[in-house]
Amino acid sequence: MERKIRIVMAKPGLDGHDRGIKVLASAYRDAGMEVIYLGLRQTPEMIVSAALQEDADVIALSILSGAHMTIFPRVLELMREKGLDDVLLTGGGIIPKKDMETLEKMGVGKLFGPGTPVQETIDYITDWVAKHRR
Repeated sequence: MERKIRIVMAKPGLDGHDRGIKVLASAYRDAGMEVIYLGLRQTPEMIVSAALQEDADVIALSILSGAHMTIFPRVLELMREKGLDDVLLTGGGIIPKKDMETLEKMGVGKLFGPGTPVQETIDYITDWVAKHRR
């Protein structure tokens, strides 16, 4: 039996808007993924620690606070320190296109903005895991 995709999802920082990530968590679960939702106000250290403990394939962050240029690089740095080089770091939120491009050049996976069809994110995650984790 093939293992389900394990995805750790979190709202880092002080952002308290969690409706969107809860919708995504439900959709990912319905798509057959094992979802570990960490909730609000998570630090990069807490997120990476959970990904290690859960043997995650994916870390997905939702950031609406404008702190994406601080949080994504810090999570990426911690992932590299812990040897999570084969784990996808992806996410979304209110992130300007220019910042998305900069973060992707640093090693962050595709980032999604408001209004992205949920199925597009599911397809991206599923395809990435199939290519990099199997």
